[in-house]
Amino acid sequence: MKKLAIITARGGSKRIPRKNIKPFLGKPIIAYSIEAALKSGLFDEVMVSTDDQEIAEIAKNYGAKVPFFRSEATSNDYATTVDVLLEVLETYEKRGEAFDVACCLYPTAPFITAERLREGLSLLEGSDCDVVLPVVAFSYPPKRGLVIRDGHLIFEYPEYLNTRSQDIETSYHDVGQFYLFRVPNFKRNRSLMLGNVLPLQIPETEVQDIDNETDWQLAEMKFRLLHS
Repeated sequence: MKKLAIITARGGSKRIPRKNIKPFLGKPIIAYSIEAALKSGLFDEVMVSTDDQEIAEIAKNYGAKVPFFRSEATSNDYATTVDVLLEVLETYEKRGEAFDVACCLYPTAPFITAERLREGLSLLEGSDCDVVLPVVAFSYPPKRGLVIRDGHLIFEYPEYLNTRSQDIETSYHDVGQFYLFRVPNFKRNRSLMLGNVLPLQIPETEVQDIDNETDWQLAEMKFRLLHS
């Protein structure tokens, strides 16, 4: 099967300016995703989808390809990951190249490793699933969560008020690192969350959302601990 790695990295970033190429412990953060994809040896091509010349040059310096730039329609604040992936796959097809399996990698996910990518592909190829989705367990049961209404704390799910945490079914969330999927099924479903989705469970030590400067600092501290 022919496989494509797509790293989505547009130039605009509101909360952390130039987030996708901001230095993370000595090198542009996008480099970690590129290097993991290349090191895995899984992909016929590792490409970066971007609308930004500087990002494109940095991506190519780290070994990725940038065969074309994003359209204006997939470069704005309202374009979804699915929009970007569909455009990339359709553009390749217009150039005479089709892929059976693809992997969407986020450019600000330094905890991605070649080993996790291989685990994910092994899950995909060993089943009839549409998507393999890396997930992590919530550190505290969401069903025991509190909300503030009219200045007062109340249980969001009062039916679990007297339920022990260990008796509540474990909930998981998307770690926001990568998605492995079968291209024909993805084009039909037009979603990374619909169809037959298998989980790849990731330990909390390898997960960190990076949405603001505090997240960035936490990610660097966690990365240092993980690799010390």
